Amino acid sequence: MTNPSLSSLGAEVVVVASSDENQPPENITDGNTNTFWMSTGMFPQEFIIRFAEPTNLSAVTVDSYNVKHLKIEKNTSQNASQFESVTEKEFEHTEGHLQSNAISLNGSSATHLRFIITSGYDHFVSVHRVSVQN
Repeated sequence: MTNPSLSSLGAEVVVVASSDENQPPENITDGNTNTFWMSTGMFPQEFIIRFAEPTNLSAVTVDSYNVKHLKIEKNTSQNASQFESVTEKEFEHTEGHLQSNAISLNGSSATHLRFIITSGYDHFVSVHRVSVQN
């Protein structure tokens, strides 16, 4: 089952590397691709999503713009530390429209997911939506 709005599951962005008050990190979890979080330049950029309770995840879909390389890490503790690598993915450059990438998480259970954008196709990248499949 795909959940377009992580905020409806009680998930929230708890850590973000950079922030702009006009494009806050909460936009990542609101389920709307018309809103977004934008980095302030420089790499790596990262954000951490915390779930209300440990959640089994078969896949995650990231809708973004200008992201080139993304790493995903997880943990199952109550605090956002001690992460283990889950996967990494190179995104295709899409000029003029959003990148939409479904990434398998192989049924991982997680309390937190950390998304690390290690490089982009431009100085600034945006993440419009993260949705999960249970």
